[in-house]
Amino acid sequence: MAASSSAEGGLGPLGRFLCHLREAMAKGQLSRVTLSAYRGPDSSLRRVQVRPVELKAGRRLSFVWSHATRDVTKNFEWEAGVTLIQQLLESDFTCGHLHASTARWQIERKSGGVFRLTRSEPKVSELSGSQPHDRPKLRAFARDEPWLRALGVTGPAEEIRRGMESKYRQIHRFIELMEPVISAVTPDSEGPVRVIDMGCGKGYLTFALYSHLLRRNPGRAIEVIGLEVRAELVEAANRIAKECRAAGLRFETGRIEERPAESVTGMIALHACDTATDDALAWGIKAGADWLVCSPCCHRELRPRMIPPENLKMALRHGIFAERQAEFLTDALRTGLLEWSGYEARAFEFISPEHTAKNLMVTGVRLKNGMARESAANSVRRLASDYGIEQQRLALLLGFPWKGPGENSRVTR
Repeated sequence: MAASSSAEGGLGPLGRFLCHLREAMAKGQLSRVTLSAYRGPDSSLRRVQVRPVELKAGRRLSFVWSHATRDVTKNFEWEAGVTLIQQLLESDFTCGHLHASTARWQIERKSGGVFRLTRSEPKVSELSGSQPHDRPKLRAFARDEPWLRALGVTGPAEEIRRGMESKYRQIHRFIELMEPVISAVTPDSEGPVRVIDMGCGKGYLTFALYSHLLRRNPGRAIEVIGLEVRAELVEAANRIAKECRAAGLRFETGRIEERPAESVTGMIALHACDTATDDALAWGIKAGADWLVCSPCCHRELRPRMIPPENLKMALRHGIFAERQAEFLTDALRTGLLEWSGYEARAFEFISPEHTAKNLMVTGVRLKNGMARESAANSVRRLASDYGIEQQRLALLLGFPWKGPGENSRVTR
């Protein structure tokens, strides 16, 4: 195997792997690094993904530790990030993949600590990560997509595009986050894919999801429904869908809690206010959706009924702390109820806090056995009891049993 530069002379497989990594970073060709085959002490850790990012503070490597039920993200300066990758490969991970626009490299640690390095050609669809300023970033959707122009996100006139660049990036970030959720479930290849967007607003992300599903499922019937209470937005979105010949995309006027039951592949509800998120999750669970995605906001239900645990009373007398604790409590109960309902639940940030404080995304992927877990039920009961919560909207809609097997009364502090 030929070395990519004279600096590789005398280096072992791991040293050459890191040399290729530094070269890809320097040339703006790095897409991502994935560390897998974890052999460390944390049984919940699955993998670590590393991507180049551009922050106000400069170029960084963004590490995402993917656990069974959560993601942890930390950013490092480039050289510190390379050092951390080396340490992880020497200790807890036995496999690493380097994806660059010019090549793909795989490093494996065999028995006895011996490394093996192999090279392969990059996939045609491989996207580079941090690119030079004189080259545009590759995106999932081209700027001349008819629906992007019709929605005013892109267009030939500067006055149309002004202020919409963040929306363009948000659309791509949404699809980037949706892909592992969608791909985690493989539905019947012969059947249709049906997805509903609860509270879709103007439909930016509804159009994006429809376009993405069409592209990744060639030959299959795709149906995406956007539900919105404001009739004028529904009318405008349907007009654009017709103009763009999006035959499987339609928008309907209605409220989440009034939507009749129907079978769907997936359900999304982004920034559904307060208990509307619970209505959407309950609807999706009862519909047997393979996957659920929501971004909660406006957590008002539990705060006035929350009784702080004794050791938190001093802190939660402050309004801002009480507000944040109510948000935490609400969404923690929701993830527990998703697990009780037979879903693998995850919660993570999807937008930088500098853009919005409402940056939590909760996802659920239906487990194959579809069995509810009593351990999750017990966790929900204990957490609710710690804060004196007698009932919660999603639990009520799902008929969650607040009394465990053999209990005569609810668990109390």
